[in-house]
Amino acid sequence: MRAQAAAGTGVNSFRRLPPPQRHHSHSGVNQMCGIAGLAGSDASWHEDTVMAMGLSQHYRGPDGTVHAAAPDGRAVLAMNTLLIVDPLAHPGPYLDRETGLLLAFNGEIYNFRKQAAAWGIPLGERETDAHLVLRAWEKIGPSCLDGLDGMFALAVYDPRLGRLFLARDRLGEKPLYWRLDGGRLAFASEVTTLTGYGPAPLVLRPEMLAVETPLGVDTPFQGVQLLAPAALLTFDVATGSIDQKTWWRLEDREPFKGNYAKALARFSVVLAEQIPLRAPASDFALLLSGGLDSAVLAYLMRPPLCVTVRYPGQGRLDESEIAAQIAQDIGAELVVVEPSTAEFATVLPHMMSIPFFVG
Repeated sequence: MRAQAAAGTGVNSFRRLPPPQRHHSHSGVNQMCGIAGLAGSDASWHEDTVMAMGLSQHYRGPDGTVHAAAPDGRAVLAMNTLLIVDPLAHPGPYLDRETGLLLAFNGEIYNFRKQAAAWGIPLGERETDAHLVLRAWEKIGPSCLDGLDGMFALAVYDPRLGRLFLARDRLGEKPLYWRLDGGRLAFASEVTTLTGYGPAPLVLRPEMLAVETPLGVDTPFQGVQLLAPAALLTFDVATGSIDQKTWWRLEDREPFKGNYAKALARFSVVLAEQIPLRAPASDFALLLSGGLDSAVLAYLMRPPLCVTVRYPGQGRLDESEIAAQIAQDIGAELVVVEPSTAEFATVLPHMMSIPFFVG
């Protein structure tokens, strides 16, 4: 079995668009991947549409935007790639030439090397967590989700079954929106990408304005839904039928049994084991507020650079002294950002344009 992400010809070809400049972003956020796509009996006829969907969120992929059609022409997937695990790896989407499986992936699997060994899946020098997901899906199907420790939103098209699978991580850290239209299912990392795919009237219900973040799977756009956390959606291309199930439930986890001291010890071990796995392989910066959460991350991840924010005339909100002490303790450089009211007013329109979920 070979997973490839390279240029080709014909229906299952890959087309790369020139990578955009990294500092341009309509949303103000560009440090993430993105996925988009379409599945249906005539999906390959709409390849230009999927290309446009990928372009509309190109800033999510500073390492390139690529789209690919499945061998049977019934699915086209696009991916905006940010290479984190290996900066020299090939960008997605990822195709297995033997089975025709096609994967678009947004996120990071922290235990991918451990799981590759456990599942007996070989990985090449330039292969990453996305290659593990593709091969694990070919080997054991959607049940591979149980073994993935990470944050992700993914799309897998299996031409052998004629089905598109959409899945999100356990707590829904990575977003994924979808809509059904004319017997085709379209999906994207950003809700605005799907509003550009077809008409989606804005329908604002009062409860959506009552909380900071809309709850549930509904969006203000008619016909567009958010895939729920830990959800697995299966779309049958031939029948147009959809099946959804939850592949992980918090309530199914066994509650911790023990006293406070044992709970604290266990929690400390989990933090010490898990947080370093989430540190980028290359140099990175940590947003350090001076609070408990970011302080723990700083001491365990040891970033070379920390960034903190303070506001003029807001001394009670100033935690820069605490941040400076933490940075000194871990030997990191500290950058203090002090935005003015005028600067905030300038960037406010960009902040308002950020989708409900960014990741």
